[in-house]
Amino acid sequence: MEGSLPRDMMRPQEIIGLVRLEVALDLRQKASWAGMLLYTVSAVYLCYLGVRGGLPLPTWNALFWTVLLFAAFNALARSFQREDTGRQIYLHTLVDPRSVVLARTLYNMAVMLVLSLLTLAVYVLMFGGGVLDEAEVGVFVLSVVLGGTGFATVLTLIAAIAARAGNGMGLTAILGFPLVLPLLLSVMRASKLALDGMPWSITSTYLLWLVLIDVLTLALAYLALPTFGATDEAIGGRPWAWYSC
Repeated sequence: MEGSLPRDMMRPQEIIGLVRLEVALDLRQKASWAGMLLYTVSAVYLCYLGVRGGLPLPTWNALFWTVLLFAAFNALARSFQREDTGRQIYLHTLVDPRSVVLARTLYNMAVMLVLSLLTLAVYVLMFGGGVLDEAEVGVFVLSVVLGGTGFATVLTLIAAIAARAGNGMGLTAILGFPLVLPLLLSVMRASKLALDGMPWSITSTYLLWLVLIDVLTLALAYLALPTFGATDEAIGGRPWAWYSC
């Protein structure tokens, strides 16, 4: 029955249900959202106090991505840490592990989309938008969106692996920076070209690379993560424990 066609056909409904569960859990824990917002605003304000005055365009761009990177780590590092083992086992008796991976990744992408745009708004408010006067603003915002969602896919994958290894925060930090670095370099280059006012034909290569990173990371999480765990014969041999702490 586990591998029957009706169950496979219901997987989109599983994903939608799990995304709704993530939303409901976060709405119950409003302090987590308040913490993310406080971290972001505080980081931008401290940077503003440290530099005061106009920034050269390259520095403005690099500082923005530094703030957003650490905000992403703060928001996503505990993606797979908030459930105890019993809840994880129960969840995996109900749904396919791949549905859990996709649902949590999609939800984190939505969180990072909101957080990226909010960080950009606060950053422009604090430092001024003078660097945007001659920029391709639409392309720059697109690079921010792709960069934020890229952070979500990569860090969700890393957080799942770290939770399975039993050392969530430490392993996330160790694995996170090397794996995020190619994405960070690409998005910084794309946003720098957009701020310089370069046309789409030049910036599109880096933006397509960002899309490719997002898709490949999501595919890797979907295919690889459920195979990490042990199976439990009592619940039909399903790989429920692939990220249990």
